[in-house]
Amino acid sequence: MSEMHSPTLQGLTISESGARQITKLISGEPQGTMLRVTVSGGGCSGFQYAFAFDDTKTEDDLSFSRDGVTVIIDAISLEYLQGSEIDYVDDLIGAAFRIHNPNATASCGCGTSFAV
Repeated sequence: MSEMHSPTLQGLTISESGARQITKLISGEPQGTMLRVTVSGGGCSGFQYAFAFDDTKTEDDLSFSRDGVTVIIDAISLEYLQGSEIDYVDDLIGAAFRIHNPNATASCGCGTSFAV
Protein backbone atom coordinates (compact mmCIF):
# COMPACT_ATOMS: atom_id res chain seq x y z
CA MET A 1 0.00 0.00 0.00
CA SER A 2 1.42 3.38 -0.97
CA GLU A 3 0.52 6.58 0.87
CA MET A 4 1.62 10.02 -0.23
CA HIS A 5 0.80 13.35 1.40
CA SER A 6 1.13 15.48 -1.72
CA PRO A 7 -1.47 16.44 -4.33
CA THR A 8 -0.01 14.01 -6.89
CA LEU A 9 0.48 10.29 -7.48
CA GLN A 10 2.56 9.39 -10.53
CA GLY A 11 1.34 12.52 -12.27
CA LEU A 12 -2.29 12.13 -11.18
CA THR A 13 -3.40 15.31 -9.42
CA ILE A 14 -6.51 16.81 -7.92
CA SER A 15 -7.35 20.46 -8.42
CA GLU A 16 -8.09 22.84 -5.59
CA SER A 17 -11.77 23.00 -6.63
CA GLY A 18 -11.89 19.18 -6.71
CA ALA A 19 -10.49 18.93 -3.19
CA ARG A 20 -12.91 21.62 -1.97
CA GLN A 21 -15.92 19.76 -3.41
CA ILE A 22 -14.81 16.43 -1.95
CA THR A 23 -14.50 18.12 1.45
CA LYS A 24 -18.11 19.34 1.15
CA LEU A 25 -19.42 15.95 0.06
CA ILE A 26 -17.70 13.89 2.75
CA SER A 27 -18.57 16.29 5.57
CA GLY A 28 -21.57 14.11 6.48
CA GLU A 29 -19.74 10.81 5.96
CA PRO A 30 -17.89 8.76 8.62
CA GLN A 31 -14.36 9.80 9.55
CA GLY A 32 -11.80 8.35 7.13
CA THR A 33 -14.02 8.48 4.04
CA MET A 34 -12.00 8.81 0.81
CA LEU A 35 -12.79 9.37 -2.87
CA ARG A 36 -12.23 6.24 -4.94
CA VAL A 37 -11.53 6.75 -8.66
CA THR A 38 -11.67 3.78 -11.03
CA VAL A 39 -11.47 3.15 -14.75
CA SER A 40 -13.46 0.30 -16.27
CA GLY A 41 -14.40 -0.93 -19.72
CA GLY A 42 -17.59 0.54 -21.13
CA GLY A 43 -19.11 3.89 -21.88
CA CYS A 44 -19.55 5.34 -25.35
CA SER A 45 -15.81 5.68 -25.97
CA GLY A 46 -14.43 2.38 -24.62
CA PHE A 47 -13.46 3.18 -21.00
CA GLN A 48 -15.36 5.03 -18.31
CA TYR A 49 -14.51 6.85 -15.10
CA ALA A 50 -16.27 6.07 -11.85
CA PHE A 51 -16.24 7.98 -8.57
CA ALA A 52 -17.37 6.61 -5.22
CA PHE A 53 -16.79 7.19 -1.54
CA ASP A 54 -15.00 4.44 0.34
CA ASP A 55 -13.64 4.06 3.85
CA THR A 56 -11.44 1.04 3.09
CA LYS A 57 -8.16 0.75 1.19
CA THR A 58 -7.07 -2.60 -0.19
CA GLU A 59 -3.49 -3.80 -0.67
CA ASP A 60 -3.74 -2.88 -4.38
CA ASP A 61 -4.80 0.73 -3.69
CA LEU A 62 -2.55 3.74 -4.03
CA SER A 63 -3.48 7.04 -2.44
CA PHE A 64 -2.62 10.71 -2.23
CA SER A 65 -3.99 13.67 -0.32
CA ARG A 66 -4.66 17.33 -0.90
CA ASP A 67 -6.12 19.84 1.52
CA GLY A 68 -7.20 17.12 3.94
CA VAL A 69 -8.96 14.83 1.45
CA THR A 70 -7.62 11.50 0.27
CA VAL A 71 -8.06 9.97 -3.18
CA ILE A 72 -7.57 6.22 -3.64
CA ILE A 73 -7.06 4.41 -6.93
CA ASP A 74 -6.14 0.87 -7.91
CA ALA A 75 -2.88 0.30 -9.82
CA ILE A 76 -4.62 -0.76 -13.05
CA SER A 77 -6.80 2.37 -13.16
CA LEU A 78 -3.74 4.52 -12.45
CA GLU A 79 -2.11 3.27 -15.67
CA TYR A 80 -4.90 4.96 -17.66
CA LEU A 81 -4.83 8.15 -15.59
CA GLN A 82 -1.13 9.03 -15.31
CA GLY A 83 -0.69 12.75 -15.89
CA SER A 84 -4.41 13.46 -15.41
CA GLU A 85 -6.10 16.02 -13.21
CA ILE A 86 -9.27 15.33 -11.23
CA ASP A 87 -11.23 18.56 -11.28
CA TYR A 88 -14.66 19.77 -10.21
CA VAL A 89 -16.38 21.96 -12.78
CA ASP A 90 -19.57 23.98 -12.32
CA ASP A 91 -20.65 25.43 -15.68
CA LEU A 92 -23.76 25.97 -17.79
CA ILE A 93 -24.15 22.29 -18.67
CA GLY A 94 -23.90 21.18 -15.06
CA ALA A 95 -21.64 20.56 -12.12
CA ALA A 96 -19.53 17.41 -12.02
CA PHE A 97 -16.15 15.90 -11.38
CA ARG A 98 -14.14 15.86 -14.61
CA ILE A 99 -10.87 14.20 -15.44
CA HIS A 100 -8.52 16.06 -17.76
CA ASN A 101 -6.71 13.04 -19.22
CA PRO A 102 -3.78 13.61 -21.62
CA ASN A 103 -3.80 9.87 -22.48
CA ALA A 104 -7.30 10.00 -23.97
CA THR A 105 -7.40 10.06 -27.76
CA ALA A 106 -11.17 10.62 -27.76
CA SER A 107 -13.90 11.22 -25.21
CA CYS A 108 -17.65 11.49 -25.15
CA GLY A 109 -19.47 14.80 -24.87
CA CYS A 110 -20.33 14.33 -21.21
CA GLY A 111 -16.71 13.58 -20.28
CA THR A 112 -17.36 10.33 -18.43
CA SER A 113 -15.89 7.96 -21.00
CA PHE A 114 -12.74 7.98 -23.11
CA ALA A 115 -10.57 6.01 -25.56
CA VAL A 116 -6.81 5.48 -25.51
